[in-house]
Amino acid sequence: MLDVAWIAWPFVTPTLRTERLVLDPYTPEDEEGFVALFQDTRVTRWIGDGPASEAEDRALFGRIFTKVYAQDLFDVWAVRRDGLLIGHAEIKPTDQVQGHEIVYALTPTAWGSGLGTELAEAIVAYGFDVLGLAEVHATVAAENTASLALLKRIGFEHVRDIGEDDGSITRVLTRRSVRR
Repeated sequence: MLDVAWIAWPFVTPTLRTERLVLDPYTPEDEEGFVALFQDTRVTRWIGDGPASEAEDRALFGRIFTKVYAQDLFDVWAVRRDGLLIGHAEIKPTDQVQGHEIVYALTPTAWGSGLGTELAEAIVAYGFDVLGLAEVHATVAAENTASLALLKRIGFEHVRDIGEDDGSITRVLTRRSVRR
């Protein structure tokens, strides 16, 4: 189901294909689409510390090239449908969950169409099949019921809660590989 095509230098991050999506490394031409995605407060209310300034999002985009890709730190993808940038995805090591965490976001126009499930499944499959992980984690705000439901549907289990400084709760979910 998951088609992996390796990209020539400088990218180590492969291109992934699902039935309706292409996950490929960002190109410099993706900056405006990336910034638009991350400036949409409907999207970023659930990411990290929430919405950032446009300048911070542009700096983040630059660091994908100068740090993440340049140092092969972890895999980061532009998510495309029919050639259009509609989202962002990552799988990265994190100390918060003592393993690899998936991160994904889609434009609101893609919500409710099953693309989130397709995207999350692709990243998880990559973690298990390509990276050889025994488990993959996700951290989700307790109020983000849509993401919690999606992850539960695809086999993630709630393992613990993290109390945040602002009083909110982040749920840690884990999915284990069937091949251990």
